[in-house]
Amino acid sequence: MDGAASAAAVRSFKMNSMSVSRLATTLIFFCATLTAQSAYLGFDRNAYPGDANLKALHETFSYTGYWLNHPPGEKTNSWTGHRAAVASAGFGFLVLFNGRLYAELKSAELKPIAKATRLGQSDAQAAAAAARREGFPAQTIIFLDQEQGGRMLPEQKAYIHAWVDGVIAAGFRAGIYCSGVPAADDDNVVTAEDLHQEDIRTNAAGRHIVYWAINDACPPAPGCAFPKNPPSPAESGVPFAEVWQYAQSPRTATAAHCTNYNPDGDCIAPKIPAAERLHIDVNTATSADPSQGR
Repeated sequence: MDGAASAAAVRSFKMNSMSVSRLATTLIFFCATLTAQSAYLGFDRNAYPGDANLKALHETFSYTGYWLNHPPGEKTNSWTGHRAAVASAGFGFLVLFNGRLYAELKSAELKPIAKATRLGQSDAQAAAAAARREGFPAQTIIFLDQEQGGRMLPEQKAYIHAWVDGVIAAGFRAGIYCSGVPAADDDNVVTAEDLHQEDIRTNAAGRHIVYWAINDACPPAPGCAFPKNPPSPAESGVPFAEVWQYAQSPRTATAAHCTNYNPDGDCIAPKIPAAERLHIDVNTATSADPSQGR
């Protein structure tokens, strides 16, 4: 190789090295961006926040809870009819159906499991019908709100499995909102893990349930905080969770060590006029539309 050719080869090698370096830098930046966007903030609350607040809320949150029936303790459902407004504001969805408490499932009947199963089936039909009325597409994930924690009793499991199977048969997907906190009065059972293991053991056909875990203890929860890089749902202590509710209003006894709630115990939404005192629950999820309800 003559001198000119040698110099050209050196220049080519340097240019190729620079190109590789730039490519590596680009890939690192791209991967870092993906990592930073691997979790998304959302909120939920029993009462609809009002059309006027949606724009300000969307500056912080990617998705919102959306009730299909009366939320816990409520006599009406103020979310009904607002799906179009919420979607137009850019939100994804956590679609919720309020399930039955154990007191509603237990019975003096000779066959309480049969009663719980019937209720699960009828509630699944009600959830699917409400989802269609609200305009949610097929395969939207509907989360069953399971408020009671600890190990699920036979009637509760019968109800949950009947509800899940009914929702799937109706053309939707099923999820469960449940505790990710060890129940001190029940051998430290974690409801989400109990249900997950039961599902693996008893359903060879592969009933797929999406888990939304609640764990508002600090740590692992950040308390009433709205980080730009939210924690992964797996950090809740429930590794298979796709959604993690890490703050509730009002603050619960589990969150006693959290120091960043409002003095009255509520978690107040940012960028909303203080006079409104818009309290919320805060979530992080693996998707900006966890129910795939857009």
